[in-house]
This record gives sequence, C-alpha cells and structure tokens, in this order.
Amino acid sequence: MVALSAITLFSACKKDSDVQEIDLELDTQLLDAIALASDGEGTSRYMMPTSDNLNAIPQDPLNELTPAKVSLGRLLFHESALSVGTMKPLGEGKTSCASCHFASAGFQAGRFQGIGEGGVGFGVNGEGRQRGMLYAEEELDVQPIRTPSAMNGAYQINQLWNGQFGATGLNAGTEYAWTPGTPIETNTKGYEGLEIQAIAGLKVHRMNIDMAVLEPLGYKEKFDLVFSDFPEEERYSRETAGLAIAAYERTLLSNEAPFQKWLAGEKSILSDQEKRGAIVFFDKGKCVSCHDGPSLNKMEFHALGMDDLDACPEETFMTTSNGNEKLGRGGFTGIEDDNYKFKTPQLYNLADSPFYGHGSSFRTIKSVVMYKNFAVQQNEDVPQNSLSESFTPLNLTEAEIDDLTEFLTVSLRDNNLMRYQPESVLSGNCIPVSDPMASSDLGCE
Repeated sequence: MVALSAITLFSACKKDSDVQEIDLELDTQLLDAIALASDGEGTSRYMMPTSDNLNAIPQDPLNELTPAKVSLGRLLFHESALSVGTMKPLGEGKTSCASCHFASAGFQAGRFQGIGEGGVGFGVNGEGRQRGMLYAEEELDVQPIRTPSAMNGAYQINQLWNGQFGATGLNAGTEYAWTPGTPIETNTKGYEGLEIQAIAGLKVHRMNIDMAVLEPLGYKEKFDLVFSDFPEEERYSRETAGLAIAAYERTLLSNEAPFQKWLAGEKSILSDQEKRGAIVFFDKGKCVSCHDGPSLNKMEFHALGMDDLDACPEETFMTTSNGNEKLGRGGFTGIEDDNYKFKTPQLYNLADSPFYGHGSSFRTIKSVVMYKNFAVQQNEDVPQNSLSESFTPLNLTEAEIDDLTEFLTVSLRDNNLMRYQPESVLSGNCIPVSDPMASSDLGCE
C-alpha cells in the first residue's frame, strides 16, 4: 500500500482545541500488518458482529439462538434466587453466575480468586468480597484457579483453562476422561463448551432450577415460551436453564471496543500510540500467532511457566501444592505432553479485572507483556522441556512495550459492558450478589 502523510481532521462545529491530528501512515502500516498476519483476509478476520445479529454469532447447532432464549438467559445469569441448593441455609438466594462473572469486571470476578457462596461483601468492583466467617474453608464455593472471563466465549468451542467442557472440537476423542459422577460427565450431553459449562456450572455452584422459585417469580412462563419443544417433565431443569444462559453468554461480545470501531472504519478512534502498539501486536511482537480471530484467542494450549493460584501473596482457599489444576490441559486429558499447558485466553477488557495468568500471578498488563518479552519462566515446577516453543524472547524495546501495553489496555476495552446487565431480575434481588454486606456496598439494600 502507498503510505499516506499525516492529516488533520476537523469540522466547522469543532473548536481548535478539539482538532485531532491523525497519522494515516500508521493506519497503512497497521493494515499491512493485519493483512500479512491474516494471510490476506484483512480486517474482517478480527471483526465481531453486533450482539443482536444472532445469525452472525457462532452458535451450537444443538442450541439455536433466539431473542427470547437470550433474554431468559440474561435474567437467569444474574438471578441469585436460583441459589437454593446451597451448602448452608444462610447462603440461599445470595449468589448467581454473575457473582464471579459480572459486567463491570469484564465478566470476571474482580478479585484474584472468585468466591460464590460463603463470600460476603463486594466493595467497588468485587475487590471487597471476602470469606464469610461462618463458613469453613471447605464449605466455600471457590475454584483453585483464576476465574476465566465469560466474554467472547462464542469463539471458544471448549471451555475452562484446561478446555475440559465441550463434547466437540478438541475434546473429540477424550470420552475416556468424561468421568461419571463429575462435572465433566456433562459432556455426554453432546453440546459445545459454553452450553456444557453453563449446565455443569449450575450444579457446581450450588444453584437449582426449583419450581418453588421459578413459578412464583414468573420464570415458568418464560421457560414455557423458550422451551416449548421440550416435554414438560424436562422443560424446567438445569439443562434448559444452562442452554438459555449459554445463549446469553454467546452475545457477550466486546464489539464496542475502540479497536473494533477502528476495524469498522473509524480511523480516528485510536491514538498514534495505540496504533503503534497494534502494529507490534500483529508484527514484531508475534502476539497474533496465538491471539488470533475476533476475540484474539485460539483454541490452543501453551505452557508459559506462570505461577499457580496458591503462589498468590493473598490468602487463597482450597488450593494445594500438588493440585490437579496445576497440570492444565494434562490434568484433564491425562496425556503427559499436555501437562502445564493452559488455554490461550481472549484479550478484551483486560483492564477491568487486574489479575492475569491462570494463577493471577500478574497484576498489571505491562508486567505480562514484559514477561512474554523476556521469556524467563516464573514457575520453577514447570519442566523446561514442557515450555511452549513460542515462549522465547521478543526483543521489544521499552517504547514498543509501552505501545503494546497501551493497545491491550485501551484499544481492547469496551467501556459499555453494562449494556449486558439487566436493570433488575424477577426476584428483585441485588445484582450480582445479594448478601447483606454486598447489598450495602452496591447501594441496593
């Protein structure tokens, strides 16, 4: 492409102070880098559809997306009245899926380790949630690994850090690992990862589809509308609720992020530093080799030698020095070559929940960039011969590190995620958690 010189954009209604200078040469360089990285496909490879364009969103062929199903899932995802199968009676009606995946934290937990039942409080953005003193550690609803984002899951056919959920994709041929009596057995239902995760998660996180809750609140009628093709005796279940929740989750797309708008033609939306960072991402930094496609992730697993959650400086719960989760993909498949490999995460809205890596071992985006740049492993328990071939020094300059950090921090942040959170749920409970302390923090007592 022919390089273009810098120009000044202005309009008659703008003041001189509002005039923005745009270096079109950077746009040309970025377009060239994207074209090369995408084998000529160009910007379309990275663009997301709008969230109401259901036909354009990747979906499970066994779980057709409809507006009514998405609407029901949106409510159920945020409905704490479903938590009726809790460890303790005092935990009933307090937590929802959104408790550890809420909009303002980029659909993550807002803290280094999510806490469902047994947690109290919320703080400003989930950072204030703590263990309730009436719960023993083994009674808490926690996971021994960082809460993954629920965003852009439509582009990930298998779910969780080890990819264990989903009957298709990379899990074809792993039926031997679908152990009866465990959440992974849910794969036998045949759905893709988001659907399996939602169905299994309702049980793991102590939520139930209890008619004593559904009918008085008005959910029964919504299930009747969405799942009229299910026999009535199967219509009100964790399976149907999970299908609705997964349908909603497929619409959680960061399609209003500045980079998405730039891809759509708004060339003034990114600063020169962001564009330079994007060029590093698609070129010298080689980030796109693992972070590709609309959500900037791939269905791949890599060992990068990052620390596990039990290494956090803060107190963690239900973590051990030899937990199976430390083996990543290998902990699920039982294949030695899969050990210490974790799923490549999507990269949007990283700034909303400042914990990175499967063990929350990084607290700034720049620290992750620097880790990848120098490629010196953090976790000495990971054998050298297990490390990914891509884990090699990038030789980025300090300026390039800063530019790449700016792109990841600003360009990929959709600042309007609250559009995905309902103003209320049918129970009237506080969103996303409704224990008394959290309700006070959230101002919805």
